[in-house]
Formats: sequence, C-alpha cells, structure tokens
Amino acid sequence: MRAGLSGRALRAVRLFAVLLFAGAISAADAGIPPITVDGKVPTLAPLLQRVTPAVVNIAVLAGGGESQNPLLQDPFFRRYFDVPERRQPQTSAGSGVIIDAQKGYVITNHHVVRNAREILVTLKDRRQFPAKLVGSDAGTDIALLQIEPNNLVALKFGDSDALSVGDYALAIGNPFGIGQTVTSGIVSALGRTGLNIEGYEDFIQTDASINPGNSGGALVNLRGELIGINTAIIGPSGGNVGIGFAVPSAMVQKVTAQLARFGEVRRGRFGATAQDVTPELARALDVSANEGAMLVDVVADAPAAKAGLKRGDVIVAMNGRPIRGSADLRNQLGLVPVGDVVELRFLRDGKAQTAKVTIEPPRTGLAAGRQSVPELVGAKVGNLERGGRSEAVVVVDVERGSAAWHHGLRAGDIIVGVNRRKVRSIEELGVQLRANPRPVGINILRGDFEITLVLRG
Repeated sequence: MRAGLSGRALRAVRLFAVLLFAGAISAADAGIPPITVDGKVPTLAPLLQRVTPAVVNIAVLAGGGESQNPLLQDPFFRRYFDVPERRQPQTSAGSGVIIDAQKGYVITNHHVVRNAREILVTLKDRRQFPAKLVGSDAGTDIALLQIEPNNLVALKFGDSDALSVGDYALAIGNPFGIGQTVTSGIVSALGRTGLNIEGYEDFIQTDASINPGNSGGALVNLRGELIGINTAIIGPSGGNVGIGFAVPSAMVQKVTAQLARFGEVRRGRFGATAQDVTPELARALDVSANEGAMLVDVVADAPAAKAGLKRGDVIVAMNGRPIRGSADLRNQLGLVPVGDVVELRFLRDGKAQTAKVTIEPPRTGLAAGRQSVPELVGAKVGNLERGGRSEAVVVVDVERGSAAWHHGLRAGDIIVGVNRRKVRSIEELGVQLRANPRPVGINILRGDFEITLVLRG
C-alpha cells in the first residue's frame, strides 16, 4: 500500500491516468476522440456508439435436410426398413462485420458459415436479414456475405501493418451467443504463424477476451478502425485465457477484394520455395541480412526464374513491404491474383537488387479422367499423370455452393495426401477418406504451397 491506498484503489488511479493520457493523445487525431472524460469518469462509450452498429450476429443453419422421398419421412416406414435416422439440421452462431454499407457486404470467418444452408444476420438494432454467401476462402478463414443494404453502418479499415505490440485493441462480437459484447486489451504480438489454424497465417495476437461465438467479429483500434477479424483462441476447453488471434486487416482487404470479384481467391504460381533467414544462417552463408526468405529451389521456366531469381537469393521486401521469413513471403504471394506483377527486393552476393515477377496460373499437369468421389460431393477429380503414371489427384472442377466448395476445395488444387498419408490416385484418395473418421485433413498443393483443408461431418 502507498499513502493509505489499497491495491485496488492504486490500480484504479493508474488506469485512470492511462486512459486520460490515451484520451489526450487521441484528441490530437482527426475525428471524434475515442476516450472522453465526463464528470471525471473516463469512458469508451462515444467510440463504441459509433462502432458497435457495424458488428453483427450471424446464425447459421447447416447440415441435415429433408429427404426427397416422402416415404422416408414416415417414422414407421423408417423403422420397418431399418432406415438410419436423418441427420437433424444444426444451428451455430458467430459474429460478422459490415464493411460496405452501400453494397451490404459483411465479413465473417469461413468456419462460421462452412456448410451453411441458411445464414441469418442480426444487427444491433435487432433487424434481421437473410444473407447470401458471396465467396469464402478456407486458406485465410475469411468469408464474404451480402445482405440488403438498408440503412447500414460500416466499419472503416485501419492499417494493420502500422500496428505495434502494446497498441490498445477492442474485441467486439457475440461470445457464447449471449449478445453483443465488448472486451479490451492490447496487441500482444504480431505475425504469429505456425499455429496450424489456417493455411495462411499472419495473426495479430491479443489479450482482449475472445471466446466461442466471437469468431468473425471485429478487432478495432482506439480510432474505431477495423484492424482484424477475430478468428481463434488458445485455451483449455475452448475458453479464453488471454491468447486470442485475429486475421489482420491488410490480409482481409486483399481477400475480400477477390471474393467480391471472383467468389474465391485465385492463387497463382511463383515457382520457388524458400526458408527462413536466421542470424546463424546469415553468418554461415555470409548473407548481409538477419531476416528474410532465402530461395532454396527455383523451378526452371517458372515465373521466379523468368524474372531472373536464383537459388540463394534472399527476398527482403515485396511491393515495398518487408519480408521477414518464408511464411511472410508465402502469405503475401498467396494473396496476389493471377496475372498481377509483384516487385521483389532481394540480396545477391551482398548487393540489393529488384525483380518484377508476373504471377502465372498454377500448372496442373495432365489430368486423366473426370470422376466424382462420394466423400467430396460437388467436385470432379482426375489422376495427375506424369511420365505415364499417376502421382496425385487434381481437382478438375468444383460446383459452386456444393459441399466440396464449402470445404474449401477449388479447381486446380492438387490433392497429395489425407492426414499426411500420401495418395497417388483417385482410388487411393477414396480408400483413405473412407478409412479415416471425420474430421479428416486433406493435404493439397495450391500454387507453390501446401495447405490442409479439414472435412467435418
């Protein structure tokens, strides 16, 4: 205790001082100060009054469905002929963020609307709208919905690239389906990867409480700008322990631009693989950089090779944005549409150089056949043959809105394994899918990179 203050009182005084300081800083910024002092009580209420109408609740009806044969709806008939019980439709809840009031665009997580038959969006003012799924990307866990643009409020994107550890953050969503909730914290870490949550990982980590149902909700800064989409937590039994993750707004913007245009993210081919540059590797190879992505293999006649890149080159920036490692390079390349040109800054023999690379469509080789696999309803696949023998399975076509499409499969994907067990043909793929209980992971090559799609139910 100090000067007669209890520990609780001392913490309150410190919090009051921090909030006053933050409010003073924000007052210098354009727009309404996020923290105000009314009657000597600091509050975030003015900020939240502007922001929370843009955060919505999302209810999803998934699975189940009525049988086409009316006889199968009769319980006596079903028992007499030992027909299995029908799977009942399941409902789930999540959150979303309105990003375009004029077009009615709403962002949420891919896993929130996966396998959705019906999607219902509820606004803070309790108005409800059926939503159409515009597009979804399993690799980044982002989905784009559209509702009737009737007197909506949208959130403005903030610059997640400008974030620093220690910046204040607010998480807004619908935890446990109890209703809109706001929690506060700071940015705990940036660029989190290797968590095996999504295919493309560049997460913002925050200690603002994120719980089940917050998925798809907003992470905002003290200017009321959207800096991330809450997507996952680490904690026992799925509960919050102060470690939550959000997809950064820079990634969200690039993904939603393609979803709005194509209904999917069309990833292309770079034609090189890389590894992280560490201080130890830099010293061993006499490289004048302590971070970056070193090319360890460059495919002949691929876009990287055509641009003059070689094995041993260290990529340190792409389109002016720093590249800190191989995952960073993979994430950025994975968001570049086919046909776009990227400028790479790299080091070779200690000298900085630049190269312009045109991203090309992925090569799928020769696909033999066009078959359906019962476990991947809506997809047509073929054997990927090289040198007269099948080496993998290529997805030839995916029906939009089908189960396979909702699982994240796209035309051009190359299926190389199931639960990390290699498959070389359609027959092997079917055997592995039937032998492994759900959920099951399908290992695919998309462009230059391998990701895992999880099939559930």
